[in-house]
Amino acid sequence: MKIKKVVCAPGVTGFYFDDQSAIKAGAGSDGMFYTGETKTLGFDQIRQAGESISIMLVLDDGQVAWGDAAAVQYSGAGGRDPLFLAKDFIPIIENDVAPKLVGQTLTSFRETMEAFEDFRDHDGRKLHSAIRYGLSQAVLDAVALSQRKLMCEVVADEFGTTVSDRAIPIFAQSGDARHLNVDKMILKEVDVLPHALINNLEKLGPNGDTLAEYVDWLRQRIQNYRRCEDYQPIIQLDVYGTIGQCFGYDNIESITNYLSRLAKLADPFKLRVEGPIDAGTRDLQLKWLSALTREVDKREIPVELVADEWCNTANDVRDFVDAGAGHMIQVKTPDLGSLHKTAEALRYCLDHGVGAYQGGTCNETDRSAHVCVHVAMAMHPAQILAKPGMGVDEAIMIARNEMERILALRAAK
Repeated sequence: MKIKKVVCAPGVTGFYFDDQSAIKAGAGSDGMFYTGETKTLGFDQIRQAGESISIMLVLDDGQVAWGDAAAVQYSGAGGRDPLFLAKDFIPIIENDVAPKLVGQTLTSFRETMEAFEDFRDHDGRKLHSAIRYGLSQAVLDAVALSQRKLMCEVVADEFGTTVSDRAIPIFAQSGDARHLNVDKMILKEVDVLPHALINNLEKLGPNGDTLAEYVDWLRQRIQNYRRCEDYQPIIQLDVYGTIGQCFGYDNIESITNYLSRLAKLADPFKLRVEGPIDAGTRDLQLKWLSALTREVDKREIPVELVADEWCNTANDVRDFVDAGAGHMIQVKTPDLGSLHKTAEALRYCLDHGVGAYQGGTCNETDRSAHVCVHVAMAMHPAQILAKPGMGVDEAIMIARNEMERILALRAAK
């Protein structure tokens, strides 16, 4: 089955692009808007509407395979690719990428996408991770259509795995509505919650007191409103490096003391803390996150650290795993570009006994979320992020329903 034509359409995402540097520096807020000066190149305001590009491959039998190119909420931060605006990147897809695809017969998802890893546009630049991300979804869909398989079956065949016979645990994110949205998660018995979006020092509080109070409330909320004691969700908090910002990213003793405090407040629920520090560069992040992980293990503090900042590529994932920088790695799907790199990174984590969290961003689309579910079902990560958006219900619906469809269809074969 050959590609006859490549068609692009601009789209919107389920959330926004946010200038993380400006927010961390104390940008004001007014409703859904942030106030103040931007600090990251490409932003003309601190929060702006998220954009996507649908990449559609028209096949020679008339079928259309498609995926959505999208970038993370905090584009341009932590070593990531710059802001992704449709008007800037549709011409690159149409003029540089499409000619390499039209007329191709797609037989392998992995091999087709590997050819685009070092591909350069007419200006000599590597393709933006968002383009590789969206293109990989479309190529995976096209290969699945040509082979009359589910997308998860194609991934499993090409990576030598088997499709999971049970749903992957779901991690939901609350956004700033970190109280109301927790109630939604408890009602729907989400496996991992609530993310909480602790992305500035005000939300952490002096000496971390505000977050500590929230964890205490969260524990009680779960215990008071769960339907039965069998519901034992994992508490995972994304703190965007603010703990290190508060105590000093190299102040290992103070950070571990604080993590111990949080773990006691979360008990009896398991605690994970994502992005406890942001050391400012990749090398420093590897050094200090691995040191923090060793100290947590040495003191037997019941908390798992999750790597996020500065862990943006499949090579980064390998380096963080090898350095022992975190007990779990977020494999942030848009940052890795092509989904075959997500699969490779997940496999590396699992093969080396490190927790694999298939993440992403609220700033994606329903299509990218659906395709990511297929990758997760083939690669068996410890958890998958419910996305896009911060409304909770919609993202849980997309992830859970797609997994249930996969399970039902395979059971019916």
